[in-house]
Amino acid sequence: MKSYFSYAILVFSLLLFISCGNADDDVNFDLNQGELGEGKEPDDCLNFGENELLLSIQDQFTTLPGKVSILFKVSDNLGNPVSGLTANQFTIYEQGRNDDCFNTISSSESFARISPNSQVFNNNTLLVLDLSNSVLQSSLEELKTASTSFVNNVMPSPESSSFKMAIYWFDGEDELHLLNELTSSTTELTDAIAGIDENISNDPSTDLYGAVIKSTAIAEELLQNSTQNSSIGAASVVLFTDGTDQASRFTEQSALNAVDNANRNISFFTIGLGAEIDSEVLDAIGKTASVVASNAAELETTFNQISARVSEQANSFYLFEYCTPKRDGSGENNLVIQLTNGSLQGAVQTKFNANGFTGGCE
Repeated sequence: MKSYFSYAILVFSLLLFISCGNADDDVNFDLNQGELGEGKEPDDCLNFGENELLLSIQDQFTTLPGKVSILFKVSDNLGNPVSGLTANQFTIYEQGRNDDCFNTISSSESFARISPNSQVFNNNTLLVLDLSNSVLQSSLEELKTASTSFVNNVMPSPESSSFKMAIYWFDGEDELHLLNELTSSTTELTDAIAGIDENISNDPSTDLYGAVIKSTAIAEELLQNSTQNSSIGAASVVLFTDGTDQASRFTEQSALNAVDNANRNISFFTIGLGAEIDSEVLDAIGKTASVVASNAAELETTFNQISARVSEQANSFYLFEYCTPKRDGSGENNLVIQLTNGSLQGAVQTKFNANGFTGGCE
């Protein structure tokens, strides 16, 4: 499968390389980080063949008397998130100590379900804006319009307490400035954007790498807080800039390390503007997706492209739960979840311990 993934990525990379022209040609969306999280490839005895969908396990746990819960995200083999899945598209296979291969578990008899995000899932988005002198003097109004569209597209309607956004901005100072704290209110966010003016900054330089490091740390903290009280969380960092790091307060490598070492439930997106950006660096920072606008007039279009990706990413997380027939004394059992979505299929294998499990799970 790895060779198939590598070939697909190589072909797509070549297509990107030879393309040129408008802003749509400068989009780096189809990235596959190639990880199964806590899972692994299904056993060969199942004969599933190649995975066309990737199920990446983010977290898993068991609850007495016999419930198994698996949080995972779904993408295609190029890394594009897959949203809108339902429980009847999944098949459960278990293998106990006495089984040569896996046995199918009935979805109806096991009460298999995908829980609503509002009950079990918290998603926080950080919109991080470059408000250095070059932006304030040449593209502020376009940025405000684009940012407002982004907020309106990403935030759910009606409002949901499980989906929140905060807005930060940076210039040349050693500080990530808070424009609006984390909130589920779209109106509060758009009003904050409307209040930005050309006098907001006192330092015309650009501390890009500092903004990356600081926003990643904030996302990590939000993720940790959101996973309390038996909830599960994900976060997105969306960073806009029209240039390169000028403050030189932090190194490029330290910024990339912050992104690479971040919790895998944090997604990173970048939006670049103009010819002065370093697209290679922005691609590395925006490892989930990166897009470039060649001029200020294209900003709203590119922000909208990223907003669609942020929404898809948030909705590609699933908490799949079922009641296992395994009981106390069976020890550690193997589990495979297979997904069928149209003509595409994907599967992932993990294991769980049935210590203390009894009947009566719902």
